[in-house]
Amino acid sequence: MNQETVAATRDFMLLLSPTPRGARLARLLAAEQLRSWGILSDAATQVIAELAANAATHGRVPGRNFRLTLNVVGDTLRVEVTDTRRERLPAAQHPCAEEESGRGLLIVEALADRWGVSSDVVPRKTVWAEITVPGL
Repeated sequence: MNQETVAATRDFMLLLSPTPRGARLARLLAAEQLRSWGILSDAATQVIAELAANAATHGRVPGRNFRLTLNVVGDTLRVEVTDTRRERLPAAQHPCAEEESGRGLLIVEALADRWGVSSDVVPRKTVWAEITVPGL
């Protein structure tokens, strides 16, 4: 592996409790990691916050953590959030105007270049999003 390939790839991974506090820590620690990599992207921070909040809200299984992984290859940031509720697959929905929640994946869809869900070894699933970060 040459030196150029090593410098172009960055990885970060956290295990967090599937609670509002865990989701908040995911956002704060990931934002700090992105800053250390020179990535100043409100869109990336918002996508991380939404996916972590979904894992804490909809992917929660007592005693099981969720995993946040960030990978940067070239000018693409890939955000992955893995939880242990494989049977609860996410889908972007259009809630009524009166609803106070339910817009997280619409925000992800609007901010990310692409997003999706990957099935993992039972009982896990990974929700991922990719964002182009120019100037890396």
